[in-house]
Amino acid sequence: MMKVNNMNNAQLKADNAQYLWHPMAHPGMMKKSTPDIIARGEGCWIWDVDGHKMLDGVGGLWACNLGHSNKPVRDAIVAQMDELPFYNVFRGTTHVRAIELSKRLVQMMQPEGVATVMFSNGGSDAVEGALKVARQYWKLKGQSDRFKFISLRQGYHGVHFGGMSVNGNTNFRRAYEPLLPGCFHIDTPWAYHNPYTDDPIRLGEICAELLEREIVFQGPDTVAAFIAEPVQGAGGVIVPPPNYWPLVRQICDKYGVLLIADEVVTGFGRSGELFGTRLWGQGGIRADMWCLAKGISSGYVPLGATAINGRIADVFDADTTGMASVSHGYTYSAHPIAAAAALATLDQIESLDIPGNAARVGAHLQTRLRKLVDACSFVGDVRGVGLMLGIEMVSDKAQRTPMPRTSDIPARVAKAAYKAGLMVRISGPNLILSPPLVITREEVDFMCDVLETAFAAVQEGRA
Repeated sequence: MMKVNNMNNAQLKADNAQYLWHPMAHPGMMKKSTPDIIARGEGCWIWDVDGHKMLDGVGGLWACNLGHSNKPVRDAIVAQMDELPFYNVFRGTTHVRAIELSKRLVQMMQPEGVATVMFSNGGSDAVEGALKVARQYWKLKGQSDRFKFISLRQGYHGVHFGGMSVNGNTNFRRAYEPLLPGCFHIDTPWAYHNPYTDDPIRLGEICAELLEREIVFQGPDTVAAFIAEPVQGAGGVIVPPPNYWPLVRQICDKYGVLLIADEVVTGFGRSGELFGTRLWGQGGIRADMWCLAKGISSGYVPLGATAINGRIADVFDADTTGMASVSHGYTYSAHPIAAAAALATLDQIESLDIPGNAARVGAHLQTRLRKLVDACSFVGDVRGVGLMLGIEMVSDKAQRTPMPRTSDIPARVAKAAYKAGLMVRISGPNLILSPPLVITREEVDFMCDVLETAFAAVQEGRA
C-alpha cells in the first residue's frame, strides 16, 4: 500500500472531505461521494492513492502544461528555496526573480505592446487587478464616469467579487448576489447554441453588433472595459468565429473602451498559440490588458499576472497627482519561488515548442473525437482548439438540448474512463479535456481509445 504523509490509505479515505471544503462543491455531497485522492504524478500520468495509473486529461485543471515532475522546473524551485525562499515586492523592496520575470514577460509579449506586469497569486487575482486598473485608468484620464464592464454569457473570470460580477454563468453568481454594480452581459458567439444563425461568420457579426449596441445603450462615456476569454474554457470550450475578436477590437477602439483578454486558460500555449489573442492572424489581437495564470508556472507554484499595454502604463507613469499609486497587491505577489518556477517554465515552453505541440497533437485529438458525434446517440458536439476540447452531451440531438444536471450519464462516462486509466472533468453536460501540453500523439491515441470505449459502454448500458 502506498503511504502519503505517514497516513495509511484507510485513514486517508476516512478523512477525505471531512475537514476540507472543496472548491465549487457542496460540502455535504463531498462527504457522501468523496473525491478521488491523487497521490503521485509523472509526465502526463497520475496515480491515485490505491496505485491506479491514469493519463491526466485534466492537466491538474488547465494548469500543468509541462506535465508532472518536470525536472528543470523542480530544480529551479529547489535552487530558489536555497537562495531566497521569500521576500516581498511592496513599495521599497524587490528581489532578483521578480525583476527577471517581469522583463521576460514584457519581452515575450512585445508583439502585444505590453509595457509592464503586475503579479498576483492566481487567475482570479489577475482578473481583479485588471478590473481595478481599468477603473483607475479612466479616473486618471478625467473620465470617472467610465466604471461599467461588459462581458459574455458563459464566460468565467474567477471567484472574487469583481470576477464573479463579470462571470456569465448563473451558477457562479447566484449564491453571492448582489454583486458589483455596473456589470452587463451579452450573448457569446456560440455556434452550437444561439438563436440567430448557423452561419459562423454572420454569428460573429451579430454578436459583435450586440457589443456595440450595449456600449451605445449604456453610454460610451460610462463603459470602462469589455472582458472576455479568447476561447471560453469553463463555459464549455466555446471557440468564437474567426471574425469575432477582430470586430470586437474595432468596436472597442471606436468607443474608446478598454479590451481585457482573460488568458488564464488560453495563455502559454494551450490554444496552439503562445497566447489566445494570437489565434487571429499575424500580430493577433492587441488587447489593453491580459489576465495570466495557470500555465505561467505550469501549476507548480501559484502565480498570476496582469499584463498591461503601453497605452495604460504611460498614463500611470505620467501622473503627478499621486492618484496613480496602485492600491492593489498581495503579500505573495511575485513570490520568489513562484517567479523561479515561472522563469523555468517559460524556458521549457520555448525550448520544447509547447504551442506547436499543442496545435499538432490537438488537431489529431479533435479529428478522432469528433467521430463521437456520429457514433454516440447522446454526443451533440465536439469542439475545441489546440489542447482544449469539450464534448457536449445532449438529451435530444435534433433540438441540441443539453443533458440535464439530473442525468447520471456524464458521471458514468467519467467513471468508465477513470477505471480504464483516464482522468477527465465533467462540467454540466460537458466533458472537458485539457491534458498537459507535452502530451504525445501516442498518449492522445490512448485517451481517444478510452473515451470511445467509455461512451460506447454507457450508450449500451454496460457502464
